[in-house]
Amino acid sequence: METMWMARGSCANTPPRVFFPSDGVGVEIAKQICAGCRMTEPCLNYALEHRIDHGVWGGCSERQRRRILRRRRELAINAA
Repeated sequence: METMWMARGSCANTPPRVFFPSDGVGVEIAKQICAGCRMTEPCLNYALEHRIDHGVWGGCSERQRRRILRRRRELAINAA
């Protein structure tokens, strides 16, 4: 199943609200949890593929994911 990695992530035993913070301090706390996780790559890919707009996924904030998507679009345009 596509989301089996979720059960193996550092976030599995952390309340979900930690990963949906309302301020920058909360984002940094969530990112610290992600920093020690072995599932950051599938987590980030899941968020990017599903265009998840909120929360910290794969150690990246919403803003960071928007930058990644923008960069991918620019690379695709330049490669065409």
